[in-house]
Amino acid sequence: MNISKFVTPEIIFGCGSLSQIGGSALRLGATKVFVVSDAGVIKAGWVDIAIDYLRQAGLESETFSALTTNPKDNEVDEGLAQYLQSGCDAIIAVGGGSPTDVAKSVAILATNGGELQQYEGINHIVRPLPPMIMVPTTAGAGSEVSQFTIIVDTARKLKMSIISKSLVPDIAIVDPELLRTKDRLLAAATGVDALTHGIESYVSLAATPLTDIHALNAMRLISANLRRAVDNRDDIEANTNMAMASLSAGIAFSNAILGATHAMTHQVDGLLDHHHGETNASILPHVMEFNLSTNPHKFAIIANALGKDTRGLDSSAAAAQSIEAVNQILEDVGLAKGLAEFGIKEEMINSLSKNALNDACLVTNPREASLEEIEAIFRRAL
Repeated sequence: MNISKFVTPEIIFGCGSLSQIGGSALRLGATKVFVVSDAGVIKAGWVDIAIDYLRQAGLESETFSALTTNPKDNEVDEGLAQYLQSGCDAIIAVGGGSPTDVAKSVAILATNGGELQQYEGINHIVRPLPPMIMVPTTAGAGSEVSQFTIIVDTARKLKMSIISKSLVPDIAIVDPELLRTKDRLLAAATGVDALTHGIESYVSLAATPLTDIHALNAMRLISANLRRAVDNRDDIEANTNMAMASLSAGIAFSNAILGATHAMTHQVDGLLDHHHGETNASILPHVMEFNLSTNPHKFAIIANALGKDTRGLDSSAAAAQSIEAVNQILEDVGLAKGLAEFGIKEEMINSLSKNALNDACLVTNPREASLEEIEAIFRRAL
């Protein structure tokens, strides 16, 4: 018997849907809300708008924003201390993947206690979390619907993957209007992150027909809209389609998990504090090449989803078109760069590879990888 599980939060989608935040928090029983965001989102004005909607619903709030692009365990500790002192009883993230990951991590420790490191891996959360609402301001992370939180362990200088269905938020509010304040580079990087989610979840060992539907939808939408969204930040149609792509990719990878690309990028980002989407761009084509032989049929379908015509090609040639399509997207949005440009050196590869072998995302990669093979992929990505 083939049994699979599929989880998502309640999803509210559409331009203007941020207005639903107050009523949503009330439905979850909130009286005072802990709002997690970052300086850029606050500067863009979205937090003030969200807080005003909360106030209109009769809710008090407190804001925490002392976090960085790759959020760290000590930042979570600071957020936790403020949460516990604030008297809040619900958590809302307004921002990209970083505020969302911090919000989830604060929620873990608020009710489960201990150190964040003890929850690394899969299904170590035992007590229910506070009510959570996630409002993304980027089209990429998919954290608003996922069972993941990713936090840097500052002592080990790597990203911890914490995976649990407890981390699936209660409500995700996806308002494409919030995407227009991103700059071009962030739009490109987050879009490539969503692309990586779609591809890795589609070929994952844990993929199911339900996750495949969402993964393919994400890839088709990204292929058709990412270039437009990067070139014209006010293109509301492209932004709406990228918001849907990110949402679909998030649903796919939350349920199918990911693969070697993310297992490797987590280590680079933890070491160098680099933007996750840009790191994905450097590694993804090389991991695809490594995985290609495991399921040429699926990679050929990826090529079709990304706009390639594979009619008349044998299975291996059709599959290889998927890599060509990805490389063209990376070139068009300005992310066709090697890891060496970000500061990765040959002498770092062994330790990065050892850490990648312990990342939970590697478990569902379609091809088993040895230390030497991970090292070889890193070298090709330089």
